[in-house]
Amino acid sequence: MDYFALISSFFYIIAGVIAVTQLFSPKKSQPIWQLIPITIALSSHAVWLYQHIILVDGQNLPILNVLSLVTFFISALSSFASKRLNTGVLLPVVYAFTVINFIAVVYLPSHFITHLETHPQVGSHIIFALLAYSILSIASLLAIQLAFIDYRLKNHKSPLTQINMPPLMTLEKSLFQFIFIGFVLLTCTLLTGFIFLEDMFALGKAHKAVFTLIAWVIYAVILWGHFAKGWRGRFVVYITIVGSSVLTLAYFGSRFVREIILT
Repeated sequence: MDYFALISSFFYIIAGVIAVTQLFSPKKSQPIWQLIPITIALSSHAVWLYQHIILVDGQNLPILNVLSLVTFFISALSSFASKRLNTGVLLPVVYAFTVINFIAVVYLPSHFITHLETHPQVGSHIIFALLAYSILSIASLLAIQLAFIDYRLKNHKSPLTQINMPPLMTLEKSLFQFIFIGFVLLTCTLLTGFIFLEDMFALGKAHKAVFTLIAWVIYAVILWGHFAKGWRGRFVVYITIVGSSVLTLAYFGSRFVREIILT
């Protein structure tokens, strides 16, 4: 593991420990010094991404590098939103997955060179896709958190007063906000794909477009059901997780088999 990956992983772990302790702290406000570890972790992560993706002969985008880019977006967005949305309970999970991804990069190195500088419009498609997946992944994590709180309340489990958890209505509102933003980005992903990718439905690539379209329909139904029919609760949670799973298959399914399992 190179130095920047090691530094980033170390400070992600520290930030995760701080997030866990913050969950049980009677003080809801976070001291400014507690932001230092995640700031260093994200900064080191950004440098690592630049060194390993931006190469002289192109851009190196194997599945693990793409996942590392996604985890960077998710970690940054989750950390930024933690104060307003009280997503602290999700941060240890997000940071831990980011560290696991760094470990996987070390033991499963791979290369997939592209040349986005010759097709910058394709770069916009990729950026929309990664941002959409990151936002909708956070939405699925919020959905799991919502299901956990709802389960404890409906089954009269021990109270959650010792843990700094957001109010149920606030969490539900945030869930739909993330779904809406992710849906808009996913729509931009499909539009740029249809416009700029000539081989979007070519043999060996069509499944990506098909699964992405299915995920788009799922999220469209969720939003329509919520705003037109008042859908909420567990039903929305389950559909949100299904949508995220379908989108994961679209983005990473075949590449995981090809680059990890078959190598």
